Amino acid sequence: MSTFSRRNFLQGSTLLGISVAAAAMTPIAAAAAAPKSCRTIKEVLSMSEVDMAKNSDVVQSAHKTIASAANKIKDTSLRKLILSILDNPAPTIAQGNEASILSALKNENLIAADAKSVFPRIRNKTQSPQPFWSAPGSGYGSHHAYPGGLATHTALNVVSAQALYENYCLINNLELDWDDAVGGEILHDLHKPWVFQWEKDRSCRVEKTLAGTGEHHVLSIAESIKRGVKPSLVVAQACAHEHPSSKQGEALVVGWLKAASIIAGVDPVKRGLLASNQETLPLPRRMEGYVVHLADHDWVISSSACQWSVQALKKLAQEQYNISDEATFNAFRNYVLSNLTAMRLYGILSSQGPKAFANDVARVIKL
Repeated sequence: MSTFSRRNFLQGSTLLGISVAAAAMTPIAAAAAAPKSCRTIKEVLSMSEVDMAKNSDVVQSAHKTIASAANKIKDTSLRKLILSILDNPAPTIAQGNEASILSALKNENLIAADAKSVFPRIRNKTQSPQPFWSAPGSGYGSHHAYPGGLATHTALNVVSAQALYENYCLINNLELDWDDAVGGEILHDLHKPWVFQWEKDRSCRVEKTLAGTGEHHVLSIAESIKRGVKPSLVVAQACAHEHPSSKQGEALVVGWLKAASIIAGVDPVKRGLLASNQETLPLPRRMEGYVVHLADHDWVISSSACQWSVQALKKLAQEQYNISDEATFNAFRNYVLSNLTAMRLYGILSSQGPKAFANDVARVIKL
């Protein structure tokens, strides 16, 4: 049974107003509302994307939020593993025979027939090409596309997973696995630092498709398998991009697990990732995957918010900061968003207008 008592639930309800008010100014929100540094364009251009994320209180606060959630993982060995991945999401799966993996994926129609590779570029297979906290949250035209965007994206999703877990337990008296639900969300995007490496023009690498979805999803699942994460958590992690309530949806999740198993070099049935017929998830289907799936929906609003914020930034950069070339604008955009976030800026733009938007940008960029 759930460890949440009726008394705890009523106490939580009584304190709800206080909790919501406190959450309105978390360290992440407070950092975006009161940035400590204001730099010139010249100073911004001298910074790398890793520098921007490292010096952003917003990004570092978000990363602490994720680490705090990871520290609540109950299984000691799993907790240590997740914390080590956050510290260094190295692509150990890249140590496999890429040619054999590519051939096997093609035989199963899990990768494009004309694909020439499986893995993004990597120099050191034991070291992530960048810290977890400096990666963008997605491709450069999508959500959280700025240094540290992955941290702010994951922080919100992980907090959402924690809340969903508690809500399902409190409202429905369900017995769910905390480690699978929250751990699956923490690990879902673990290979975005590898997939979305920063390019010379200050944008990030373009993501490829693998097994019908963005490659980061399958590569992250494969890394979890390779590192010995328990099967039930891996299955929950795999549900981030789709849920198994329809045949079509479950077929996608099954395909991602098959592709990830090929990459990790394991039999998905023997590992407990798929049912014996390899057509469904292990039965009965666990509910933690649904928590991961629902919690991973920050992108629904944040993709558009980032795109619209970037459009407004481009106009502002030309009119007030005399920026016209793409690389300079990318650096300008990266610095502004890593300190203020695209979600905050679009919230200001949509509710207060362009002037307030420009004033907020001026808090971190000197004319």
